[in-house]
Amino acid sequence: MSDSEDETEEKQLKVVFVGESNVGKTAIIKRYCYDEFSRQYVSTSGVDFFLKRILLPGSNYVSIKIFDVGGDALAGNMLDKYIFNSDIIILVYDITNLNSFELLVDWLDSIKSIIHDQAVTIGIFGNKCDCEHQRAIRLDKTQQFCRDNNLKQYTVSSRTGESVAVSIVSLVANHLGIKLSKAEQEHQTTMVKAEIEPRYTIPVANGAAANRSKAVEKKSSICVLQ
Repeated sequence: MSDSEDETEEKQLKVVFVGESNVGKTAIIKRYCYDEFSRQYVSTSGVDFFLKRILLPGSNYVSIKIFDVGGDALAGNMLDKYIFNSDIIILVYDITNLNSFELLVDWLDSIKSIIHDQAVTIGIFGNKCDCEHQRAIRLDKTQQFCRDNNLKQYTVSSRTGESVAVSIVSLVANHLGIKLSKAEQEHQTTMVKAEIEPRYTIPVANGAAANRSKAVEKKSSICVLQ
């Protein structure tokens, strides 16, 4: 192999998303890979696969093979096969669902019993940060859990896209020993504006204006959970 071929050889990483059903694992992945979001929930059965190719500082191309593991894997007998040879494992919980966070202990225990002393980077994603006003888990509790277990902690929103890209890329860069500057982290950030409610019409019954209507635009302040 020539020097030029060696320099352009692409790194490959296996990234596995795990966590309870309905916490938004698939939504986070689809937001990252396709920049799309759907409110329709379809439970993942077994495991789904995605592929994303990124460019890190220093012209380092990385192919990320993403494994989206269904929430029922914890009670099954396939989890060891799903996370076999993983480089990065991302535990996902819903910040508005206390049970989804408390069950991370079981997920983490199972994962540690499988990977043993392998060099695996483990991160924790608190999804739905756009619904911070509905948070069910205190921040100090999540921070303590991450410190106790040496986890990289991130809060993201699959609905708006907030911090999704930068969090995943930061984990990848950290695993590869690449330091991202603030500008490089900001470059990875993807933010999609929340949808605005459609216009509605209010009739104006006021003398000569009785047959006229007034269009009013209204932004919804209600958080739509996925």
